[in-house]
Amino acid sequence: MNWTDPAAIGYPALFGGVLLGSIVPIVPTGAVVGAAAAVATTTGHLSLPLVIVLATLGAYLGDVVTFGIPRLGSEAAFRWISRRQPAERLEKAREQFTRRGWQLVVIGRLVPAGRIPVLLAAAALSYPWRRLLPAALVACVLWATAYSLLGILSGGIFDSPLVATLLATVLVLLVTVAMNLIARWRRNTKERV
Repeated sequence: MNWTDPAAIGYPALFGGVLLGSIVPIVPTGAVVGAAAAVATTTGHLSLPLVIVLATLGAYLGDVVTFGIPRLGSEAAFRWISRRQPAERLEKAREQFTRRGWQLVVIGRLVPAGRIPVLLAAAALSYPWRRLLPAALVACVLWATAYSLLGILSGGIFDSPLVATLLATVLVLLVTVAMNLIARWRRNTKERV
């Protein structure tokens, strides 16, 4: 492996960062994807289609693991969740997953800090694998594309890969903060009603 070749480092870092961040949310995965897309847009070192594919695969594998671990022990996961929630709330959640689980999986992936609670709830409520896998794939494709677009936007504004990468990271973080503020505002509005 040629460690001086940006692609030799960039592709594994992108895939590994997204995979790790999708299992253990310590890596800002959206910023990783946006930065890689910015580099792909401003240099010839990375291919944008490959950035989107690798980001999608890393996110998908991470989501499958995040769902699979509690799903395989769903009785224990359900007991853990049921201790913290009233029975009527669990029944309502089960009903929502039955009616529109694929939408919850897709939205959970796109909303910051929504993915893990949705996947854990789906696993604890024994949401079927055959429904989760295609929904998670659609969610990951949309997610990777959206964050790549933020990177493309920053790469289109600046010719410098460093400036474009920094701008992509800042844009992703700003979008995340804005979405969290909107979600908090909506929760507070619902609580007041």
